[in-house]
Amino acid sequence: MSTSQPTDVGESESVKDTRPSTPSMPATPRTADFSDPISPITERAPYALSSSVPGSTSGFSARFSSQPNLRVPGRYFHSRRVKKGTVSKPWLAKKDPREKWVTIIPCVGLLIGVGICAILVWMGLNSVVNHKYCPVLMEDWSNGFDESIWTREAEVGGYGNGQFEYTTKDEENSYVKDGALYIRPTLQDEKLITTNGATIDLRKMGICSSDQWYNCISTTNTTNGTIVNPVKSARLSTKKGAHITYGRVEVTAKLPAGLWLWPAIWMMPVNETYGPWPASGEIDIAESRGNPSNHPQGGNNIISSTLHWGPDPANNGWWRTNVKHKALHTTFADKYHTFGLEWSENYIFTYVNSRLQTVLFTNFNQRLWERGQFPLTNANGTRYIDPWARTGNRNTPFDHPFYLILNLAVGSTNGWFENGKQGKPWVDGSKTERKDFWDKRDEWYPTWKDNSEMIVKSVKMWQQCG
Repeated sequence: MSTSQPTDVGESESVKDTRPSTPSMPATPRTADFSDPISPITERAPYALSSSVPGSTSGFSARFSSQPNLRVPGRYFHSRRVKKGTVSKPWLAKKDPREKWVTIIPCVGLLIGVGICAILVWMGLNSVVNHKYCPVLMEDWSNGFDESIWTREAEVGGYGNGQFEYTTKDEENSYVKDGALYIRPTLQDEKLITTNGATIDLRKMGICSSDQWYNCISTTNTTNGTIVNPVKSARLSTKKGAHITYGRVEVTAKLPAGLWLWPAIWMMPVNETYGPWPASGEIDIAESRGNPSNHPQGGNNIISSTLHWGPDPANNGWWRTNVKHKALHTTFADKYHTFGLEWSENYIFTYVNSRLQTVLFTNFNQRLWERGQFPLTNANGTRYIDPWARTGNRNTPFDHPFYLILNLAVGSTNGWFENGKQGKPWVDGSKTERKDFWDKRDEWYPTWKDNSEMIVKSVKMWQQCG
């Protein structure tokens, strides 16, 4: 049996289907019964069969033209358009008087916020004034090492921190090369360490920078395990040639990498105006460690800025004015950075590369004696007397001339390198620290090979003059 199906639109002939016959659908049309006042739409069968034999252009092209009254359940759809203005909007007829606060309250909050921001900006500008500065030192090493400005200090006493280096006046440890100053640590002559009674006497050499004998003499005693300083390095200062009272300092330098190295850029008072350290103050612009970044106390990816002040070493208020700064995605040994200081009678702050990258900020809005909250007496029961009272200044002892120091220390016994951390080869207070350090030189000395120098490209100092 053959059946005839409607062809696609535009075809004038029927195509004979040679496939086996299938039951035909009921011929009686089914109509929909709707009570909607809108005229019902008669739905056509969406999937009416069409011919798929050769010659047909589309198997489904006539699905809506055949069996027009066939209704498939669930396929009914109708729509209507609502004329504009026919839907009532009662909320527009009368406004709630409270609605205005929806606008007023945010606007008032915005104005208050702007006002607070303006006050904070004004306070910031008022506390950090753009002073006028006059140049004191613009050092780029183009004229070599100027001994009328820079002094190489020679000492073996450890500078009060138990440092292991002997600071020399030799170009082996400090020299100018390719327009930069190099401070380089080197190993001590092994004969001075292994020979009992070997001595370094800087007084006999006529070069000791200290008037204290223990800073000028170092001796090896193989019996008790003490040795002369196991390494040599350098410490340079501008005490003779440049100092400021209020102003700015900028040092562009690359810090060293190497185990147990301690680079520092800092300032000390020209005179002990208010007494021995720390009564006359100390300004540490940037200190770091040459150890890798995973050092528990921070390695060459961290610098520290500190102010030291107090009536004696046992009561030093440094911990109230100490801030650490971490390098972002780099270390301070990977490239040059500018380490800066701005100092006035109202504040001291340090920064890295830009004044916007502040490290330490200390505002002298309170006398430092009051801020320190020092005890009434020292350990011996002697009553403390405020050494800064006579000036009447809130920033004393940071109100008299300071000079700049650049140095590269090695080791210490003051806790700068914590005991038992990262394989520290000595123990503070053991009396044999230097020898213990020397005995482990095969571990730490190879780490100095590539980048152990502190390299300084420029030093700039300005005096506040307006």
